[in-house]
Amino acid sequence: MPESTARSPDHLAARCLRVLVSPWSRLSLLVMVLLAAATAMLLLQPQRLLAAGWPPHLSGISAVVLFAVAYGACTAAFVPRPLLNLAAGALFGSQIGLGAAIAGTVLGAGISFGLGRGLGQSALRPLLRGRWLKAADGQLSRHGFRSMLAIRLFPGVPFAAANYCAAISRMGWLPFLVATGLGSVPNTAAYVVAGSRASSPTSPVFLIAMGFIAVSGLGAAGVAWRKRHRLRER
Repeated sequence: MPESTARSPDHLAARCLRVLVSPWSRLSLLVMVLLAAATAMLLLQPQRLLAAGWPPHLSGISAVVLFAVAYGACTAAFVPRPLLNLAAGALFGSQIGLGAAIAGTVLGAGISFGLGRGLGQSALRPLLRGRWLKAADGQLSRHGFRSMLAIRLFPGVPFAAANYCAAISRMGWLPFLVATGLGSVPNTAAYVVAGSRASSPTSPVFLIAMGFIAVSGLGAAGVAWRKRHRLRER
């Protein structure tokens, strides 16, 4: 009896540890982190600070690096990327702005992927039972690079949703990050160029950039419709 009493605190601590590291506890932590990030985004509106050139005392490479880091944090907190891309173009011009935006895109995608993989995958994978969910999971798991590249090239899937879907699948880190960086270039470049020429909205460069954004959006809608139609036929 004394021996069992002595062991009871250790046993209780072990049970508490198992509960804390269980898949559903980690998933609950992920939900709380995402809710806190979304709330902070709504209250603080960091995209306005970035568009205004915050912090104002920095310039040169320091400002570009800080913008890229802030961009990544903002995308992980659900700030819409088009707003950040426009701000990158307005602050740094087309070339440097594109580099900062792509770096921030990859960083933000990596943050979201890491959170989803570490906190949500083990709890959510057993729930992938629907036909569409299984099809999407199989596509990302078997053909991760080309699937993610297509998703980024045709931005019909929300950025955050693509990140967490990839994290729940068996897709690897490297294919995910490389496909995100490469696939995000065309659409990101169009927004960055538009932001850099926002002061002259009738210029040919601005109109071409906006036309590309419109065409890519229509292309994404067409691809989504075809995929949905094929899934219904199966």
